[in-house]
Amino acid sequence: MEKTETEGCRSPAGRPRCAGKESAILAAALTLLAEQGFTRMTLDAVARAAGVSKATIHLRFKTKAELAAAALKTLHPCSAPPETGDVRADIVALLADFSATLIRTGGVALIGTCLAEEAHTPELLALFREHAVQPRRAALRRLLDRARTQGELACDADPDTLASALLGVFYADHLAGRSTGRDWAERTVAPVLTPTSSA
Repeated sequence: MEKTETEGCRSPAGRPRCAGKESAILAAALTLLAEQGFTRMTLDAVARAAGVSKATIHLRFKTKAELAAAALKTLHPCSAPPETGDVRADIVALLADFSATLIRTGGVALIGTCLAEEAHTPELLALFREHAVQPRRAALRRLLDRARTQGELACDADPDTLASALLGVFYADHLAGRSTGRDWAERTVAPVLTPTSSA
């Protein structure tokens, strides 16, 4: 039998809420979603991976879908690299972080899981878009718009289309078996932005 969570882990209403356990549960769920898919992922497996009881999971999440949704919300890029003012360097840094995050979290497999479940659990894909896709896309579009203003993109370039193209390169390269590590971001940006002329 699992030990009762400490008073310090309780919410004001008295409901057990230990941040460490919840983080472990969400991390385990995210990993298993990527490795096994939503259908094969079980709460028992999540409990084993997180080192908690199944009852602890049920205290926080009523269903597997609710747990999966909460896990997907952790993909929000809250640690994205800060902008420096050098638009080329900032775009490279954002793409490098995007690539590293997808590799670290099994993001490509997660996309497959969300797409496979679209007909039965559409909220998973909606949450993946909201927390993993849209924030980075908005940040990239903002940088591309700045690059156009600074003359590093053609004045008639469409930042939305370019954002799709730059982010889409990762998936195309991944499927083709090309490297998406190390200098991938720099190689991807190079054909898009006009090199700054040296004085």
